Amino acid sequence: MGEVSRQAHWENVYTTKRENEVSWYQESPAPSLDLIVQAAATRTSTIIDIGGGASRLVDHLVEQGFQDVTVLDLSTAALAAAKSRLESHLGASARQVSWIVADATSWEPARSYDIWHDRAAFHFLTDANDRAAYIARLQRGLKIGGHAIIATFAPDGPEKCSGLPVARYDSASLGRTLGAAFKPVHTQRHEHATPWGSRQAFQFSIFRREG
Repeated sequence: MGEVSRQAHWENVYTTKRENEVSWYQESPAPSLDLIVQAAATRTSTIIDIGGGASRLVDHLVEQGFQDVTVLDLSTAALAAAKSRLESHLGASARQVSWIVADATSWEPARSYDIWHDRAAFHFLTDANDRAAYIARLQRGLKIGGHAIIATFAPDGPEKCSGLPVARYDSASLGRTLGAAFKPVHTQRHEHATPWGSRQAFQFSIFRREG
C-alpha cells in the first residue's frame, strides 16, 4: 500500500469511528508504560510514539511528568483528537507535546530520541521496501544506546487489522527483521482485550540500538 493510500485509509478510520470503536483502543496502556520504565527512561528522556494515533499513552506520559514527548501518525484527525483530549484534561502541560503528521516510512527525523515506541504500526508494513524504509528512519531517529519498544501481533495473533493484512512476529523474527544494529533485551506476550471483548495476541519487545 502506498503512502497516499495508507494516509487515506487511516484518515477514514479516525473520521468515521470514535476512540473506543477501534480494536486497538486501550483505556490504560499499561504494557507500554511498564516497558518505558524498564527501558530506564527518566522524566527528561526524549520519547516518540510512532503511529500513536489517538492513543492515551501520551496522556499518561505527561501525567507522569515526562517532559519531552512526540507523537507521530499518518492521520491528522487522530492527532487532532488526541491533542484536544490532552488539552481538555491537562491544560497548559499539554503544550509540551510535539505532534507530527507523517508516514514513518518517509518521515525524515529532525532529531534523535532516547525511546522509540511503536504499538501496532510496524506490523502493517507487509512490503519489504516499506519495512526497510521504516528501519532506516529508526536508525536515524533513535540514539545509540537508546531503546526501541515495538509491539506487533504475535504469530498466533490476527492476520488482519482494520481490514488490512499484517505481518506477525515473535521477538526473534522481529529482531532478524530489524537487523544487527538492534540488540534484543526483553520480550513479553500480551493478550489485548478489544472494546467488544475479543482477545488479540501481541508480543512486546525492547531493543537497544548498538550502532
